[in-house]
Amino acid sequence: MKKQDNDKAGVGRISVSLPAALLEDLDRLVIQRGYNSRSQAIAEVVNAQIIESRRQLGNDVMVGTITLHYDRSVRGLHARLAKLQYAHIDEVISSLHVQLSQDQVLEVLLVQGRANRLQQIADQMLTCRGVLGGRLQVHAAAMPPVQAPRQRPVKSSGTPAGRPAGKRA
Repeated sequence: MKKQDNDKAGVGRISVSLPAALLEDLDRLVIQRGYNSRSQAIAEVVNAQIIESRRQLGNDVMVGTITLHYDRSVRGLHARLAKLQYAHIDEVISSLHVQLSQDQVLEVLLVQGRANRLQQIADQMLTCRGVLGGRLQVHAAAMPPVQAPRQRPVKSSGTPAGRPAGKRA
């Protein structure tokens, strides 16, 4: 594939031929969603397909959400979902729990990990009795570490600040 020079760094240009009906649909999509151009709309669609492909392959670390809509009146469901979250504590980063009505709950989990692992976790949650619906949504990105190891500043003498030279911690 030949790469063309471009005035914008990191942007490549391609030519795409579409059937007339598909082009009309694309133009309607551009207007409905408020894209600045056809290129922006096409780039979003292509990106979504690439992300889906990566999710299916399962080796990439991805960030995403698991959205659950469930009936809280189903006996033991809330405890089961909480146990699943704890069992996958390395992947489940955070959760938001919203009471929609007396018995209906919407829960959104922020997750990160290998795509196939995230799909397994979502499947375990979505197949629980009382879960009315939901889905896993992933993105080809990763969050920085939530808690990076703290490093003590080093004085010009080469010893950590706050500790006299020659003394051990």
